[in-house]
Amino acid sequence: MKRQPTPKALFDPIANESLADVAVRQIEELILGGVLTEGMVLPGERDLAEQLGISRPKVREALKYLADCKLLKIVPNEGIYVDKLGGDAMSPALIELYKRHPEAIQDNLEYRREQEGFAARLAAQRATPEDHLALNQIIAAMSEPDPQQDLALASELDLKLHLTIAFASHNRTLIHMMSSLYRMNRSALFYNRGELMNLDQASENLLQQHKDIVDAICAGQPTQAEEAAKAHIDYVIDLVDSSLKQRDRQALSRKRKGLS
Repeated sequence: MKRQPTPKALFDPIANESLADVAVRQIEELILGGVLTEGMVLPGERDLAEQLGISRPKVREALKYLADCKLLKIVPNEGIYVDKLGGDAMSPALIELYKRHPEAIQDNLEYRREQEGFAARLAAQRATPEDHLALNQIIAAMSEPDPQQDLALASELDLKLHLTIAFASHNRTLIHMMSSLYRMNRSALFYNRGELMNLDQASENLLQQHKDIVDAICAGQPTQAEEAAKAHIDYVIDLVDSSLKQRDRQALSRKRKGLS
C-alpha cells in the first residue's frame, strides 16, 4: 500500500471545547470526502495537536479511537496512516478469470458509462474553482507531447482525470466506489491502451472527448457534461470491440499460416 504524506495545514483549529470527539469528527469527514485516502501518512502527534489547537492527550485519544475503528493504523516508530478503507472490487481469482474472457470487459465499461455520466453531471453542478483548476491542469498535461508517446503516463493521466471528476462530484459514496473501480482498472485488466492507440486517431479523439467533459463541467452544464462522459465511454466501448475483433482475426491468421 503506497503511503503519501499529507500536505501541511490540512487540519483546522478546533474552536470552543477541546474535545477528542471533535477531532475524530474532523478526521472522519476528511476520510469520507476522499481528502484522506488509504495509505496517506498523517502528521505526527505534536503537529496534529498544533493544527487542531488541542492538547496532545486529546489527539492521542482521538487517534486511538480511529485506530480501534480500523480507519487509522498506528505503527510504532513509523507513523500514523489511513488504513485500508475498502475491499478490492474483485478478488485476484476473478480478475484472472476476466483476463481469460476479455468479452467481460464490455460489462465493466457498461457499468462505468452510467457512473461516469452521473459523476460528470454532479461535478458540473458542484465543482469548486479548485476542482476546475485541477481538471484543467490534467488536461494540460494530457495535451503535452510526452503523454501522447508514453502509454504508461497517458493511462495514469486518464485514470487521474476520471478520479478527479469523481472527487468534483462531492458525493462521498461515488468517490469511494469509483476509487475502488479505478484501482482495479489500473491493473490494465479492462483494456490495453497500447492496443487502442494503434487504432486510427484514437489518441486525438480521446483527448478531445476529455476536453469536452471538462469544458462542460467548468461551464456548469450538467446535461452536456453527462452526455459528453457517456459519449466518451461509448467511444471506448467501440474501440475495445474493434481491438478484440482485430485480436481474434490475427489469431486466426496465425493459425492459417501454421497450416500452410
